[in-house]
Amino acid sequence: MINRSPEDVLAAAEALHGESDNIPFMEFLLNDLNINGVQGAAYTDALNLAGQVPIPSPLEQFSILPLIPMNIGNLYFSFTNSSLFMLLTLSLVLLLVHFVTKNGGGNLVPNAWQSLVELLYDFVLNLVNEQIGGLSGNVKQKFFPCILVTFTFLLFCNLQGMIPYSFTVTSHFLITLGLSFSIFIGITIVGFQINGLHFLSFFLPAGVPLPLAPFLVLLELISYCFRALSLGIRLFANMMAGHSLVKILSGFAWTMLCMNDLLYFIGDLGPLFIVLALTGLELGVAILQAYVFTILICIYLN
Repeated sequence: MINRSPEDVLAAAEALHGESDNIPFMEFLLNDLNINGVQGAAYTDALNLAGQVPIPSPLEQFSILPLIPMNIGNLYFSFTNSSLFMLLTLSLVLLLVHFVTKNGGGNLVPNAWQSLVELLYDFVLNLVNEQIGGLSGNVKQKFFPCILVTFTFLLFCNLQGMIPYSFTVTSHFLITLGLSFSIFIGITIVGFQINGLHFLSFFLPAGVPLPLAPFLVLLELISYCFRALSLGIRLFANMMAGHSLVKILSGFAWTMLCMNDLLYFIGDLGPLFIVLALTGLELGVAILQAYVFTILICIYLN
């Protein structure tokens, strides 16, 4: 190994300050400490600089960044990366439907893309028919387009978030909460349209003693409102936790690969396989969460 003076250690630390992933730099500092016995103020300053290097956070992937800043008075209307990926999701779905439905509604013998769209359509249609059993057929058909669009949007947003360096739209609480509350407001309006004021009897179970009625009405009202809250939290929490875990283990596996040591490389095979398994699991969770969100909407409509 080349002997380095404390001044060289400090100069290298200053030159590489800010490169948080530079593992050889950290090896260089540790080797100088263990082999050459570098001590003193210069080495201490170098370690302090190394400690100030920002460590990448697994939550950085969820940062909303303004791409086109726009302000109207005190209102903030910036076009962000979240807006961009929602627009990309919408464009992808519209292009897929356009290619499938052009030339009079597709081929007699469906191709792969047409089969995919038909599979999504039949899946959501069967889901609506099975879960919304308390409504007539005409009423079901009115809700079907909204449920189909919701499932397709969530599915493509979740799958798009699995692409490296993309953005997971459904990992933000305000987006999932806004979606769940808007749907719940619509469900409440439909409930009043179909049942009138009799819809309020939903909050007061039959046979309840009069002294307990105010307490139970308040309890049922809170429970009803928390359905919308839990609907948004469930989707947001699952997507955010899964992506964070994959990011942490991927960073750990990459760090071990950069150690330039055969033992570390062999030991990295375990975390690497775990990352691959978790990626497959997260892919399944992305599909499952879109399904759970949709089926809960159908249950609440029923």
